[in-house]
Amino acid sequence: MIISDESDYYNNLEGTPYGAVYLFMKERIIGGFFVSLITIIALLSGGIVTTCIFMIISIIGLWEYLRVHSMEKSILAYVDYVFTVILYLLIFFELDNFILPLLIVLLMLLLAIYVFTFPKYLDIDIAKVLFSFIYVAIMMSFVVMIRRMDCGLYLAFYLLIASWGNDIFAYLTGRALGKHKMSPKVSPNKSVEGFIGGVLGAFVIGMLYAMAFPQMLPFTSPLWGGVVACVAAMTSVVGDLCASAIKRNHDVKDYSHLIPGHGGVIDRFDSVIYIAPIIYWLVNIISYIQ
Repeated sequence: MIISDESDYYNNLEGTPYGAVYLFMKERIIGGFFVSLITIIALLSGGIVTTCIFMIISIIGLWEYLRVHSMEKSILAYVDYVFTVILYLLIFFELDNFILPLLIVLLMLLLAIYVFTFPKYLDIDIAKVLFSFIYVAIMMSFVVMIRRMDCGLYLAFYLLIASWGNDIFAYLTGRALGKHKMSPKVSPNKSVEGFIGGVLGAFVIGMLYAMAFPQMLPFTSPLWGGVVACVAAMTSVVGDLCASAIKRNHDVKDYSHLIPGHGGVIDRFDSVIYIAPIIYWLVNIISYIQ
C-alpha cells in the first residue's frame, strides 16, 4: 500500500502514546528500507537476478491475494504458482509471444481441475485464480520487460520514480490542501487535491529525470518524460484503489504482514503493478512515433 493508504495509518496514530508512534514509524522506516534495497538490487542487476526476484515477488503477491479468498493452499493456487515460474522463464528467454498461449493453457488446466474435482470448487474460484495470475503475475512481469528494453535500467528506475514520486506528492498535497474526497467508500483519505498534486508532481519529476539522463532514455524531448509520468500517475490511482477495494470487500487491513509497517507485497506494489504495463506500452509507442 503506497501513500494513498498511508494517510489511514497516520490518522490512526493520532491520540496514541508517543512510544507506539515511535515504534510504528521505526517499523515503517525499516520495512521501507529493505523493500527499497531489494528493489534497487533487482533493477541494478538485470538478467536472471531481476527475473528471479520479481518472480518471487509475484508468487508472494499471488499467495497474498489468494489468501484473502482462503485459497492460498489449494491445488488451484499451486497451479498458479507453477505457471508464474513458467511465465518468467518465457520472459527471460524473450519468448513473449507464448504468454497468451500460456494464459489459455492455464485456463484449460484450471477448468479440468474444476471438472474432475467437482463439486470441490466453484466456477467463481476458477475466475479468482485466473484473475490473480493476470493481475499480479502478468502485470508485475512488465517491470522485468521494461528492464530488458534498451535503456532498461534507467526506464526501470523511471517507473519507480513515476509511481512513488506521484504517491509522495499526492500524500503531501492531500494532507495540506485535501478537502474533496475522491472515493470515500474505498479510501476515505484520498482527495481530489491530492490526486492533482500527485499528477503534477509526477510530471515535474519525470521531466527532470529525462533532463538528467537525456542519452539514457528513449525520449527526444524531456517533455515526453513528463507526459509519460503524468499519464502513469493519473492511472496509478486505479491500481491503488483497486487493491484497497479488494481488501474492503473482504474486510482485511493488509494483504499480509510480510513487510513491517507496510503490509504485504500487493500493499507495497499496488501502483507499480498497474502502471508497469502502461509505461511499457507508452515507451514503445513514443519510440515508434519518434
